[in-house]
Amino acid sequence: MDVTIVGDINRLPEECISHAISLTTPPDACISSVVSHAFRSAADSDATWQCFLSSDYSSFLSQSVDPVDYASKKELYFRLCDHPLLIDGGLMSFGLDKSSGAKCFMISARALTIIWSTDPSYWKWITLLDSRYSQ
Repeated sequence: MDVTIVGDINRLPEECISHAISLTTPPDACISSVVSHAFRSAADSDATWQCFLSSDYSSFLSQSVDPVDYASKKELYFRLCDHPLLIDGGLMSFGLDKSSGAKCFMISARALTIIWSTDPSYWKWITLLDSRYSQ
């Protein structure tokens, strides 16, 4: 006896689709949104993008030099990818890698202990207009 199972994946609860999408990668989540309206809704949900954000992202938001406004977790994710936050009084930045969600940190030179950094014959602090740091 042959049994044919006919189903419509779009009839699954959004939470189920969201969970499945959250087990992929951020680029895959974006691609899955073109499958159907149900997938788009799940792929754009805060539940999905919460899984792609680091578990400690809120502590970095609270350390940010400037307040961070966002309407959704997806918007926050891409904001952290495209515009890293200045944290620790502007001596470090925190962002996310767009394809994996991995945390990325950058340390300013002022946060380092540099031998003879106060002696102008060895070191000169300069300001670059396009730098994320003041010096």
